[in-house]
Amino acid sequence: MSAPLRGCTALVTGGAKGIGLAIARRLAADGAAIALIGRDAVALEQAADELGARHAVADVTDHAALRHAIASFGQMHILVNNAGAAISKPFAKHLVTDFQAMLDVNLLSAIVACQAVLPDMRADGFGRIVNIASTAGLRGYAYVAAYVAAKHALVGFSRALALETVRDGITVNAVCPGFTDTDMVARATATIAAAGGRTADEARELLASGNPAGRLVRPEEVAAAVAFLCRPDAGAMTGQAIAVACGEV
Repeated sequence: MSAPLRGCTALVTGGAKGIGLAIARRLAADGAAIALIGRDAVALEQAADELGARHAVADVTDHAALRHAIASFGQMHILVNNAGAAISKPFAKHLVTDFQAMLDVNLLSAIVACQAVLPDMRADGFGRIVNIASTAGLRGYAYVAAYVAAKHALVGFSRALALETVRDGITVNAVCPGFTDTDMVARATATIAAAGGRTADEARELLASGNPAGRLVRPEEVAAAVAFLCRPDAGAMTGQAIAVACGEV
């Protein structure tokens, strides 16, 4: 069995569930040792037990706690900034604090994590950073203005950092999933159903209809894109924002 990431240690934030867990599983299958950070202690411990991973409970918006958790793991060869969240409501009901909250979890946590791992990556002459953005980082969606703004910012940050690290053997990319079959989308369908008088299945179909395939993306499909970008032979792939969205973008 091929193990292109053997000898590498990979950190996945928000790695206990959904896309993050799928990424951790795929990177482990490719030979990487795994470290996980998340807020849900029970889910995090279950994921860590499954993968034989080290783990730390931390809220990524608490920058001191995030830095401490990363430092406790030692050197990381791969960083996947997956932790994120969304707020859904009309722009007229958005508060400035909603925009700050979305920036805190979707952008600033990734920036803090990158600052924490980059010195060791530079010293080693190798590193792979993948920021999990969204198709909301590539196009607009109604009713999620703060989320869209934060994910666009994450894509821009990824492109900028890629230019500063490309001569150091480090790549920085963004992976941009469309609506994916996760707990976050389940919550979104519940909100749509409650607001629009639809059933949960009808709300799910509405989200799935946004791409040409007419289905939700599978977490494993996102993980496959991430795993490719983490490979040693993907060194020319940097500064990219890759949509995993069944042709939506």
